[in-house]
Amino acid sequence: MPEIRLYRPADRDAIYDICVRTADAGDDARGRYSSDDLMGDLFAGPYAHLEPHLAFVVDDGGEVVGYVVGTDDTADFVRRYRAEWIPLIGDRYPVPPQPPRTPEQDMVALHFHPERMLVDGLDGYPAHLHIDLLPAYQGRGFGRRLINRFLRTVDAPGVHLGMLTANVKARGFYDRLGFTVLPVPDPGPLTYLGIRTHQ
Repeated sequence: MPEIRLYRPADRDAIYDICVRTADAGDDARGRYSSDDLMGDLFAGPYAHLEPHLAFVVDDGGEVVGYVVGTDDTADFVRRYRAEWIPLIGDRYPVPPQPPRTPEQDMVALHFHPERMLVDGLDGYPAHLHIDLLPAYQGRGFGRRLINRFLRTVDAPGVHLGMLTANVKARGFYDRLGFTVLPVPDPGPLTYLGIRTHQ
């Protein structure tokens, strides 16, 4: 039976692989960008590096097949992303022009602008998370177990996430867990959802 356990540095390649294989609104984004690490460098790696106590994986007999990562304090995470993660990545990605001209430049621009995570209307939900599971492990309760483990561990009164509105399957998952829509100004292609941690 797969188990939920704390992330280990040796899991880095696995969570990067899961991240890119689910990055296209839940579908595989491998080969879409010049580096398959780009999605992991944006949405998995910084959390595992900066907030390892909030990174959990689904381990199926030694194979990592899913994960949840996040932060207690989005504002503090943004500061640390700029001060620690961007220098750690170094010159892996060139600074894109303004405005970006390609889909890849759009994504790289997110890396250089972590302040995008500071969204008005999320008062009371200072924590946020990202969760991904390989398709074969979806719909089997592992996502719920990951979220519950995160909610029990996070030191915040509420947790939010931003999901692509087009990802209808994911929305149903979050609805079943009790997440509710958080109305924010100008959400763009995202829907923001939140849940209380009962602290």
